[in-house]
Amino acid sequence: MARFVELQLIHQQYMVEIANDGRTAINMAKENNYDLIILDIMLPGIDGIEVCKRVRTFSDIPIIMLTAKDDITDKIEGLDVGADDYLTKPFIFEELAARIRSNLRKMDKFKNSEPILKVKDLEMNQDTYEVRRSGILIELSKTEFELLQFLLINKGIVLTREKILTKIWNYSYEGNDNILDVYIKYLRDKVDKPFKEKLIKTIRGIGYTIKDEE
Repeated sequence: MARFVELQLIHQQYMVEIANDGRTAINMAKENNYDLIILDIMLPGIDGIEVCKRVRTFSDIPIIMLTAKDDITDKIEGLDVGADDYLTKPFIFEELAARIRSNLRKMDKFKNSEPILKVKDLEMNQDTYEVRRSGILIELSKTEFELLQFLLINKGIVLTREKILTKIWNYSYEGNDNILDVYIKYLRDKVDKPFKEKLIKTIRGIGYTIKDEE
């Protein structure tokens, strides 16, 4: 499978290097300035979940998990440890290629003229990746941060479920959007639940928004 992907990517003018086990992958990621990682979960030695965790301690490189593990809990675990995208086998190479292109733009897609995003007492620093509410530091996973960031950048705008899924997870919308519900709940538990005023609003049948005013 790795050889097939390598040949297809080389045909599309990418430079590709393969790591056949998790430990080698971590060392290669440390020693080289790659633009993107395609990562399987079931690897010899150190599995892909642990590889992703360790890479995230020193790099924000886009990571696409390409794996046979297709349960929703596997997807959530992969995204929670820092993967940017999750594609299951069997797959169509054209979809993988499209996700690669999308993720290569990912580092720039949230660029904003001001590093500080703010709604009421909720504040996000895009440079330091810190989120505070009423001055209290809130710890967010990478996916939670990006979801909240997207809502804050578009404050006052109702974002459809399809638009959020496409921006955050690069999904082709097919009605299977329960992963969004899971992450909205995660965000609400951290950003809204401990506070009297609730900022994340559900627009029934459409999507979500954050507003400065009621």
